Amino acid sequence: MNWALFPQFFVTGLLNGGPIALVALGLVLIFKSSKIFNFAQGHILMLGTFTAWWLLTQAALPTWAGIGLALVVVMLMGFAIERVALRPLVGQPLLSIILMTLALSQVMQGGAILLFTAQQRRFPQLFPLEPYKLPEITIGETTVRIILKQNLVWSFVIAMVAVVLFALFFQYTRMGLAMRATAEDHQLARSIGLRVNHIFGLAWAISGVVATVGGILLASLSGLGLELSIIALKAFPAVLLGGLESIPGAIIGGLAIGAIEALVQGLPKDSTIRSMWPIAPYIVLVIALIVRPEGLFGLKRIERI
Repeated sequence: MNWALFPQFFVTGLLNGGPIALVALGLVLIFKSSKIFNFAQGHILMLGTFTAWWLLTQAALPTWAGIGLALVVVMLMGFAIERVALRPLVGQPLLSIILMTLALSQVMQGGAILLFTAQQRRFPQLFPLEPYKLPEITIGETTVRIILKQNLVWSFVIAMVAVVLFALFFQYTRMGLAMRATAEDHQLARSIGLRVNHIFGLAWAISGVVATVGGILLASLSGLGLELSIIALKAFPAVLLGGLESIPGAIIGGLAIGAIEALVQGLPKDSTIRSMWPIAPYIVLVIALIVRPEGLFGLKRIERI
């Protein structure tokens, strides 16, 4: 790698990691509240983004109205998934619920093809494309130049604002505190009068909204197609790297995955490692599971036998 380009790749990777961190946040929310790892998250993201695209382009709604209505649709879909598909499985082995999320992902994939076809589409332009050029920095004989695309910067800013709002919701609102209590102990939450099933549904609804915001940001950068659900899989290494129950860990994990992927892409073209950039996040996942299975910010739980 040309070391003068290292800061450029690193900063671009961090900006790319913003939407990934947002998707990872949705996964953490569901796991914290119900101990379910949602393998359908990428497909919820894809359907929500397709819905936003249809409302903006086919229904010709204003940007704020189209995206707002799409988020409402995804919120209702989250409630429906919890009520219809998952609530009947309460008390069943965890593997049954995991398999249900896998089945839901395939149903959503088929539904997306039937409703929207598999054609690649361009998502409406949400942000300006003119780049920001930061002042040059000279270190010894090396001159460092960093150019930031506005759409990357704005998508990162929106992702981080959404993360902050979500953290404030979790920390200071009554419903957020109830969700935290439910995450700690379901039986104890029921004993103090909390409606645990309702909280589960709310967790799925909010997770769908968070994922859709991340999906819209990703689609505005790279286009909209069925592969958007695969791009969202990068959130899985981010979550496991940061810790399954840690909101700060999901953010740091998402930014780290974005930076690592960009740095690997920045290696020389004839480098063997560079050709592995599509699987770089999953190599990080394997290493994280071997070295620190609970993640960087996760809790190591010790069970007495």
